[in-house]
Amino acid sequence: MATRDYELTEAEWEIIQVVWEHEPCAAPTVQEELESRKKWTYSTVKTLMDRMVGKGLLTTERIRNLILYRSAITQKQARRGEVMKTLTRAFGGAFTPMMQFMLESNALSSKELTELEAMIRRKRRRGRESTRK
Repeated sequence: MATRDYELTEAEWEIIQVVWEHEPCAAPTVQEELESRKKWTYSTVKTLMDRMVGKGLLTTERIRNLILYRSAITQKQARRGEVMKTLTRAFGGAFTPMMQFMLESNALSSKELTELEAMIRRKRRRGRESTRK
């Protein structure tokens, strides 16, 4: 089953990160958390959150007069969508040029390179094991 890629706007990223940290939470909690850096009013946050519900990014639960929001997507799903969007926009969807760029930009530490090499080895082993079955 394929994983759906979610592309969040900058505002949606801000909101969903607060929801992940505090869920379940009400819109005032999110607005208070973002107030110092975003200066968003309650109505702005509530409107954005309601739109996110419509897009399937958040779910709601009503307890009397209180509406609690929960994330409907995982951090992994959101990150995958963001990476795929960047990969498509900057590298035409091709993974190899992106990795070449990362390697040539010296953005990776020796530890990160070692970790990547280990991941590649594990992936190759799993690939060989699955072809033998």
